[in-house]
Amino acid sequence: MTTGDASAIPATADPPQHVLDTDRLTLRRLCGDDAPFVVELLNDPSFIRNIGDRNVRTLDDARAYIANGPVAMYERFGFGLFLVMLKETGTPIGICGVLKRDALNDIDLGFAFLPAYWSRGYAIESATGVKAWAALVLGVKRLVAIVLPANAPSIRLLEKIGFRAETTVRLSDCGDELLLYGCALDGSAPDE
Repeated sequence: MTTGDASAIPATADPPQHVLDTDRLTLRRLCGDDAPFVVELLNDPSFIRNIGDRNVRTLDDARAYIANGPVAMYERFGFGLFLVMLKETGTPIGICGVLKRDALNDIDLGFAFLPAYWSRGYAIESATGVKAWAALVLGVKRLVAIVLPANAPSIRLLEKIGFRAETTVRLSDCGDELLLYGCALDGSAPDE
């Protein structure tokens, strides 16, 4: 697959693969049909400020991002970032999942939500679900998470679900200094 090839991920004929449900949310694999949502999320000022500008401006850019990011990670590792939807309506509200980055030894938890869905417990609900899924389905014994020091809401979320600050890291020589949080997983189901 060529990097940036938007035709590499067509609109889906089959439903995307379901990953997990929580009380209020459904998480599934991203697909080409999710391009409009991905454009919206990745261009939100909070996403650019806290995660970075992915230069995804068009539907073709979003399809290429999905193909070369999440879908490539699903194919390589069997996991990645998942679309988070409200269970009741199917409305996409964010992404949450686990990633394997070359610069980190451990698998890391990632999440981002549209601001309209902040402060409703959705991020913590999906992150707790993904954490339990990683332990039970993938057999992961430890997760990490990286966060900008100024991103206080994400830091609070990580601490609420059992992550603790360990060190600082840079994902590249010219990248921002990030806080690295870690969490041992015991394989138990999340608290209801």
